[in-house]
Amino acid sequence: MQLLDKAAPFLRSSPGFRSPSYGAVALGSANAPATSEGSNDTGEGSSDGDRNGRGAAQPKGSTSLPRKPVSGGPLPRGSEELASSTVVGGIEGRYGVTDSSLTSDVLADTKNIDSDDDEDDDALLLVHPLGLLWDLTLKRRDDPPEEFIDGNLTAGAEPSTPSAEGHPVLMSTPRSSLGRLRLWLAQGRWNEKEHACVYVSSNVSFGFAFATDVIVEQTQFYKQEAPIVYQLLLTLSTQILGYAFAGLTRRFLVRPSGMIWPSTLMSAAMFTTLHKEENKPAGGWRISRWKFFYIVWAVAFLFYFLPGLLMPCLSYFNVITWFAPKNVVVANLFGVSSGLGLFPVTFDWAQIAYIGSPLLTPFWAAMNVVGGLVLVMWIIAPIAYYSNWLYSSYMPILSAAVFDNTGKVYDVSKILTKDFVFDKEAYRNYSRVFLPITYVLSYGVQFAGLAALLTHTVCWHGHDIWTQWTRSWKEAKDDNKATYQPLADESEEYSDAGLHENARRDRRSKSKNSGIDSLMNREDVHNRLMKRYDDAPITWYLLTFVTMLLVGIFVVEYYPVHLPWYGLLLALGICTVLFIPIGIIMAVTNQHSSIYLICQLVCGAVFPGRPVANMVFVTYGYISSSQGIKFAADLKLGHYMKIPPRTLFWVQMVATIVSSLTQIGVLNWMFANVPGICTSEAINGFTCPLARVHFNGSILWGVVGPSEFFGPNATYRPLVWCFLLGGIAPIPLYFYSRNKKSSIVRKINLPVLFGSLSWIPPATGLNFSVWAVVCYLFNYLIKNKAQAWWAKYTMTLSAALDSGLAFGIVVVFFGIIYPGWMSGFSWWGTEVYKQGCDWQACSYNTVPNGTHFGPDKW
Repeated sequence: MQLLDKAAPFLRSSPGFRSPSYGAVALGSANAPATSEGSNDTGEGSSDGDRNGRGAAQPKGSTSLPRKPVSGGPLPRGSEELASSTVVGGIEGRYGVTDSSLTSDVLADTKNIDSDDDEDDDALLLVHPLGLLWDLTLKRRDDPPEEFIDGNLTAGAEPSTPSAEGHPVLMSTPRSSLGRLRLWLAQGRWNEKEHACVYVSSNVSFGFAFATDVIVEQTQFYKQEAPIVYQLLLTLSTQILGYAFAGLTRRFLVRPSGMIWPSTLMSAAMFTTLHKEENKPAGGWRISRWKFFYIVWAVAFLFYFLPGLLMPCLSYFNVITWFAPKNVVVANLFGVSSGLGLFPVTFDWAQIAYIGSPLLTPFWAAMNVVGGLVLVMWIIAPIAYYSNWLYSSYMPILSAAVFDNTGKVYDVSKILTKDFVFDKEAYRNYSRVFLPITYVLSYGVQFAGLAALLTHTVCWHGHDIWTQWTRSWKEAKDDNKATYQPLADESEEYSDAGLHENARRDRRSKSKNSGIDSLMNREDVHNRLMKRYDDAPITWYLLTFVTMLLVGIFVVEYYPVHLPWYGLLLALGICTVLFIPIGIIMAVTNQHSSIYLICQLVCGAVFPGRPVANMVFVTYGYISSSQGIKFAADLKLGHYMKIPPRTLFWVQMVATIVSSLTQIGVLNWMFANVPGICTSEAINGFTCPLARVHFNGSILWGVVGPSEFFGPNATYRPLVWCFLLGGIAPIPLYFYSRNKKSSIVRKINLPVLFGSLSWIPPATGLNFSVWAVVCYLFNYLIKNKAQAWWAKYTMTLSAALDSGLAFGIVVVFFGIIYPGWMSGFSWWGTEVYKQGCDWQACSYNTVPNGTHFGPDKW
């Protein structure tokens, strides 16, 4: 045992595989020592041997009685019925909560047990080669022979599950490195935890690094050199800082059961579909979720060839504009490229799920998004546009570009010096910067949404956040920590008094923890089950943060980005203040409140005339936040799937490093091999549209600066009032509805209502309207009328559509478009949607030659 303790911590097997252990409770005796000498500093009273299947250690003085079987079998750890709600006997008053998840979404797509029978492997797929590497590096001559048991590398341990007896991979003879690799590959059945771990690793890799956009803007738009070392350090530091933020806020965003993270439920449903064999009928449907998944996946994959290749008009289905292609008003209202999308029809799942899968968003949250869309984009925007407010009718009603006073796209090169610094005299000789009306309103609602985010969080969650801070401080000083413990004795659990006490605790928990104003004080079965594993120490995350902070300081000080080190600290300070409020909104509503704009605004005010500094500031402020939120969602998925925190730490960290290095390599390969990249002449659509949106932002806030937009007598000065509006608006809603549990006003979430519209541009009204229609069909109609079907198939449907689409995009592009096989292919279905003002982005008013619009005085 002592030798095993010296092994890498992520090689340890899971505890109590064949024991009745369940839940995490404070020890009955505060200072009772553990009976095993293998106890660790977390207060877990079990040795490594206990963790490998010999049961959890009992406090001194306790008596373990035989447990009463249920229906002739072993006592289940927790109820698997969807509507079940049981309280674990022996849970202290502070943990008096139900042993089922608190929402139907979580109940339908996660399991509230950590089963003994599925041979779950804690040293997951990516960790295995890492563990072998550690073993080969740190191997000592006096180490005992090691064996693979249940997929785990162990030393002198007995098999912990019946399937391990006589397992073909159990070898005691010495093996070469190649032999050990073959041994590892010959392990038992692929399980949910391994699958989830690989998914988390892939999820980190698939998300693009925003730093690559900064590099694109520097090299392609500003024509600035970016050394490869600079690219690597910038990318690694911005990606990994987000992980540090996620790890340091686990108590607030991951562990509370009120933090649902709807986006993770699709993944959990997919793993259940692929690994769970039971198939209960749902609404008359007897097809298994696995069969349902691959049928939908195949259909989604094959169907994408129509809108994605053969007939793109099915994707950009602006059918009303086909009958009046030159009518500007029709294009403004019903267009899908530069219009408001008042005709919400498309046959492309990529368009429907552009802002996220509608099947993952709660219906009440989607209604907030639709409310904002209707009020701001479908009512205010047309009125303001056709009345020429802020000269908007001389530009398209919706566009990601910014314009000069002649209605043409703004040429930023005319207002920059050779050192990429703002030339104010050249700016005055050229033109002010003008924004399309939807761009203006998007900025306004983002200002309001940011202020509303802070006020809403303080009103509804301020007490919870304070409680969690004080609890974490007390537990840091208190040795009596919650630990993984078995269920209470039979005599206590099955006696009448015990049953009545459980019922009282259940009622007390439900009454105490109901409502949106106590989301952080709830604990459920998932949280307690995770306490069986050694937690990833907070020092790991602190060390990660400090290391990447030093790397970031080196980047901004050594390379010519014109951002001082204290500017980097300011960017991370903004992220620190807003990270928890943003995480709460995302965890509850599946809507991300972006701080992209506020970072641009602050940097533009503090460091005016420095566009590259503005981009780097945004990268460290905004991306640390958005990446952290993404990593926190993966931590929650690991929470649902019962992946050991230390294993998950290494999975995410290694995947982040590898993906960052890979993206930099691919980016530089594309620079060298794609002709005309990031220009309108680029082949196969490599025009870098998202990077150009960010480039436009750097013009507005980094080059021109906020003072030219919001200063005295500036064109867009009225938008400043949106901060005040957003800060005040949540207060009356809170006081009106805080004591009215059934009031519909409690469903109004202003950060979601305002913040979701930050997708516009580049998203259009179509992306929002059709998304809302699909969400209504599934998460309201079907959920209420066929709940069993919805619980069984909805998340699986979302996973199948997303994965089928993703595979279809890869095959169509790399298999057909990129090799040039479709070069010159053209017919009615590929051209009809381009023949009109919607695709050409016509403006309502035109500027006569030789004239301009806008004020003449500066």
